[in-house]
Amino acid sequence: MLSALFAGVSGIQNHQTELNVIGNNIANVNTVGFKGGRVTFAETLVQRLRSARGPQGNLGGMNPMEIGLGMRLASIDQLFTQGNLEATGNTTDLAVQGDGFFVLSDGEQYYYTRAGAFQMDADGRLMAQGGGLNVLGRMADAAGTIGSDDVSIILPVNETSPAYATTEINYSLNLDANG
Repeated sequence: MLSALFAGVSGIQNHQTELNVIGNNIANVNTVGFKGGRVTFAETLVQRLRSARGPQGNLGGMNPMEIGLGMRLASIDQLFTQGNLEATGNTTDLAVQGDGFFVLSDGEQYYYTRAGAFQMDADGRLMAQGGGLNVLGRMADAAGTIGSDDVSIILPVNETSPAYATTEINYSLNLDANG
């Protein structure tokens, strides 16, 4: 009788945790860069009353008899799925489409985020809004080779780059097989 009560209580407690995670997901549905959570469960213990047996002679085999003695939380995972992209009208707001993070730094530590609400400081450095963290990137040289050092992204104000006319184009298409 006691094991039945424990199994029931462990189920109630762990499902309460799952409801808390779901509630947190709902509360943050409009939070920029929020990653939802997912709860997974596992059996705690199993009491084996009879082991499995293979077939013998003309007799078929027997399945095991087991009684579950409760459950536990296996994990609470963050879901890194792509959220909805939203136009903000701010030219320094960016988004990561697919896998990846923005790398931020306070000069001593690195921080990773998918929230792309950025602003420029007086020196043209791209910064996380309200946090004072520099947005980092890797610079490419004139030949297009990307360096290995993480540096602050600086957007020079009032600087222009000359436009070049397009000289060639690649074009491909698929024809509808149905005509």
